[in-house]
Amino acid sequence: MAAVQSGMGEGVEEKDIKTEPASDGFGNNNANDGRLVSTSPGSSAPAASNKPVAGGPPEDQQTLLAVLQFLRKNKLTESVEILRREAGLPEDALDPNGADSSGAGPGGAAGSVDSDAGDASSLLSRVTVSSSAAAQAPTKAAAGEDQPDVSVVLSAYSQQGDPALYEVYYSSLKRFIETVLDCHRAELSQVFYPLFVHMYLELVYNNHENEAKAFFEKFSGDQECYYEDDLRVLSSLTKKEHMRGNETLLDFRTSKFVLRISRDSYQLLKRHLQERQNNQIWNIIQEHLYIDIFDGMPRSKSQIDAMSGSLAGEAKREANKAKVYYGLLKEPEIELPLDDEDEEAENEEGKPKKKKPKKDSMGSKSKKQDPNAPSQSRIPLPELKDSDKLDKIMYMKEATKRIRLGPDNLPSICFYSFLNAYQGLTAVDFTDDSSLIAGGFADSTVRVWSVTPKKLRKVKSAADLNLIDKESDDVLERIMDEKTASESKILYGHSGPVYGISFSPDRNYLLSSSEDGTVRLWSLQTFTCLVGYKGHNYPVWDTHFSPHGYYFVSGGHDRVARLWATDHYQPLRMFSGHLADITCTRFHPNSNYLATGSSDRTIRLWDVLNGNCVRIFTGHKGPIHALAFSPNGKFLASGATDGRVLLWDIGHGLMVGELKGHTDTIYSLRFSRDGEILASGSMDNTVRLWDAMKAFDDLETDDFTAATGHIHLQDNSQELLLGTYLTKSTPVIHLHFTRRNLLLAAGAYNP
Repeated sequence: MAAVQSGMGEGVEEKDIKTEPASDGFGNNNANDGRLVSTSPGSSAPAASNKPVAGGPPEDQQTLLAVLQFLRKNKLTESVEILRREAGLPEDALDPNGADSSGAGPGGAAGSVDSDAGDASSLLSRVTVSSSAAAQAPTKAAAGEDQPDVSVVLSAYSQQGDPALYEVYYSSLKRFIETVLDCHRAELSQVFYPLFVHMYLELVYNNHENEAKAFFEKFSGDQECYYEDDLRVLSSLTKKEHMRGNETLLDFRTSKFVLRISRDSYQLLKRHLQERQNNQIWNIIQEHLYIDIFDGMPRSKSQIDAMSGSLAGEAKREANKAKVYYGLLKEPEIELPLDDEDEEAENEEGKPKKKKPKKDSMGSKSKKQDPNAPSQSRIPLPELKDSDKLDKIMYMKEATKRIRLGPDNLPSICFYSFLNAYQGLTAVDFTDDSSLIAGGFADSTVRVWSVTPKKLRKVKSAADLNLIDKESDDVLERIMDEKTASESKILYGHSGPVYGISFSPDRNYLLSSSEDGTVRLWSLQTFTCLVGYKGHNYPVWDTHFSPHGYYFVSGGHDRVARLWATDHYQPLRMFSGHLADITCTRFHPNSNYLATGSSDRTIRLWDVLNGNCVRIFTGHKGPIHALAFSPNGKFLASGATDGRVLLWDIGHGLMVGELKGHTDTIYSLRFSRDGEILASGSMDNTVRLWDAMKAFDDLETDDFTAATGHIHLQDNSQELLLGTYLTKSTPVIHLHFTRRNLLLAAGAYNP
């Protein structure tokens, strides 16, 4: 069994009282005029629009009708009516003969209500499926045949020219781009990779195996190094038969590769192809690429490299223009007792002493509504129970003793090493008050430890509970069974490795997600499983509780993130749009948004209210494994297998920083409680501390108005790096700042 060993790292004693920085914005967000149109993996249908589909393109109507027929076939008449009304379809829109057996799959996309037009209560009143992409395509196929969607997707490759000329066309374009002015060369070089892939696939599809092999060998070495893994997959597709059912290929075909190019560079390219009558390449550009043209100076090579690397190119600028309410919700009015020492003091009659209430210095900062915050009632949030209010008071007291961190005031680091875990530790989490630590393991167990002297105890059996005097003052102590007290508990139930775990904010529950496709909710009172949530068909890589409790998100191999409520056994929302596994999930501090990181090397921000994708961030060169929102809700940090930490401005939808230093995958990111410091933990056995305040304060806000939708990134990682702390031989897989800003880190010792 794995043991937890705690050891204090070096640190400086801190005595300053922490006061929370004011959270002012960077001005207004862009208008909500961006509408993302993309396609889901394995589907050739366009995305369902945010607006009613009744007057939309015929493909949208067909998708919608297929979903309606599927729902009606499964006797979900109420859902049919709701969806039909939302989409503005007439009552007789459905075929009276019933649904076809090959109707859309259970992941069908419903047309979602527009952002604030939807009633917040609808989030809970029914189970809906909202997505930025269309439904998974039908999967009925006769034996030995292509699935219908695969046939449609691949048929485009049958329009091909003389195979011998492919090398000539590509070489001609390459020579042209190498001879243009330096300022245009970097931008035009972006077309090499998508053209190379589509030309190679056309050759393979039309059975020109030798020409395809020669084409690949000649030009694959010219592609950017960050496409290496994709090219390895591509090199294995040497016959037409290999292309059927290949997920990566279908993704590439169904989502247009996005290139952001200045108008001048685009005109150069267009003129060259028209003069040379190079129709083969021009057709591919027209059909498979989306050129996002902007007015202004062409971007430099470093600016382009910073943003490229994802499976489908960069994000369209309009995809990041929707209004995002990133501000924090107003804190509830709670009076804080004046003296901590009096918290348990009682007078002779057993009544608590009267204390002068005092407004908490931290709480008072957020009493005024943030103009960038969503309304309190935008989504239904659970009401505060008495126990929650007590916990808030404890939190406020702790906050008054919080250490103010900064470049001259670094946190102490306490590292929890899991010994004898034999490579089996797959996930870690701490409770918000740092009293419990949980580990998920490859042997399908979840283990919970108390990291305080207080032992873990179960609630007594029902028969014993009947004997307790329920009016006594210490009833909460009496209900606990002392015979069950121990330092750790093991939770059995999963049938595969546990990849994600998350404590609820009130410390009463623990979530775990597993390779077995389920998410389980465990009670930390009885240490038993309360619910198994079944919705994913494949491994679930991560799960995360909302900061306000009640809601949680899960994401996994099926590329769809799901929003759940603890008292609903079906998901409330499904977020589809990623082109590969969702590897990490994280709620925004105001619970109105959630972020997902994926193996497609993009990060998406989703609106919990209506399921819309409101931000797409590209720039990582490998799968994303860590996400962290800043405490004020304005910024997002992400870490990936490329060893880089990228910083994003949520309001403007832009990358604003790049922190380089790690030499291996980053598995954990965490901002300090006041947002001054960003800590990153990596498989390179180090914890690094970064000056987050300097990174964000140095931004020149004028640059945000740049027509390119991109600011010039400073190469100042060394200035922002405040410290590097090595473990002996322990990869860092989790980080947590206590309420007083002590940094806790955890990982399994790797001898």
